[in-house]
Amino acid sequence: MRVMLVCHRFPYPPARGGKIRPYHILRHLGKEHEVTIASHYRSRQEEVEGKGLEAHCPRILAEQIHPVAAKLRMVGNLFRRAPSSMGYFYSPQLARRIREELAARTYDLILVHCSSVAPYVEGVKGVRKILDFGDMDSQKWLAYAKVHRFPLSLGYWVEGTKLQRAEEEMARRFDACTCTTRAETETLVGYGTGVPADWFPNGVDLEYFRPSAEAYDPDTICFVGRMDYYPNSQCMVDFCARTLPLLRTRRPGIKLLIVGADPSRSVRRLAAIPGVTVTGQVKDVRPYVRQAALTVAPLDIARGTQNKILESLAMGVPVVCSHVAAGGVDCVVGEHLLAASTPEETADAVLRLLEDPAERKRFSEAARARMLSHHTWDGAMKRFGTIVDRAMGVAVA
Repeated sequence: MRVMLVCHRFPYPPARGGKIRPYHILRHLGKEHEVTIASHYRSRQEEVEGKGLEAHCPRILAEQIHPVAAKLRMVGNLFRRAPSSMGYFYSPQLARRIREELAARTYDLILVHCSSVAPYVEGVKGVRKILDFGDMDSQKWLAYAKVHRFPLSLGYWVEGTKLQRAEEEMARRFDACTCTTRAETETLVGYGTGVPADWFPNGVDLEYFRPSAEAYDPDTICFVGRMDYYPNSQCMVDFCARTLPLLRTRRPGIKLLIVGADPSRSVRRLAAIPGVTVTGQVKDVRPYVRQAALTVAPLDIARGTQNKILESLAMGVPVVCSHVAAGGVDCVVGEHLLAASTPEETADAVLRLLEDPAERKRFSEAARARMLSHHTWDGAMKRFGTIVDRAMGVAVA
């Protein structure tokens, strides 16, 4: 079978959320099928790093998105029906190359990862098409509208509303649609498009993210994530203001590691708090996570799967997160991780693990076991393969 995979981030190296899922989809499909990648570069560095993908996929259609042009397209879409985020991910050069490729070669399946690039192929006919939304991005923008003040709140609401309408319309132009979680799929089904919808989870590299025999620091907790991403920076600012003081009333020596690239100004200021370290970008997050007694993910805004949670659980480092973040992983709250809704509940959950090594060990072992049983990439791709077979009309047992 000949497959075209269109994705919004060039899927190599698979070092961040938007690249990891399409990379594993590519590896899975490439075992039995001929796959062509169509995607974007954002910089010369990303183009150079992306050369490594040639070992997995010899046929690549890639064009650079120039930041100035991308931002101008976003601004232009403010006055159009199309969402601004789709303007950012549109490249006339890539659109032309995709059209030429589809005219020159016959494809059996077009798979799109992320709705932002669905416009490249939504009008293509005569080929089976699957749209992997991953997350329903419109709901993220609508959530932003609720936590920002006017006029930002209005801007986010407009973008979220436009994107939700676009998601509904695009879904109808595909033969099947997928998401990363049951909750995201319920949102999609709620649109009432009538198009078959299903989900397959993100996996985690269980060899790379594995437990360490080295001792952890019982007074260190850790947060991992890109720190120029608003939900991450917002939750850490709030955590340091409202939860960390509660923890220090009972555990004065507690330390917090904030690990992630491009910290915003508000996050950099947190380094002035005694015991708080803001690392910026690091080559390898694993040493920071493994030295911690637990990781926290108290996100108020979280769509889909938080890979940071999967990776921590895979390393046997317990997680305390918000309920909305817990909904993105296939785990049982209270059995594989802890979830909380308020600063007081979060502090209690953190202290429960810090003050009871046996309890921490129990969650550590349960977390690793759950990743082995429910979040392997082999398992995720098996489920994905069944979805593809259905879309292609292949009988599924």
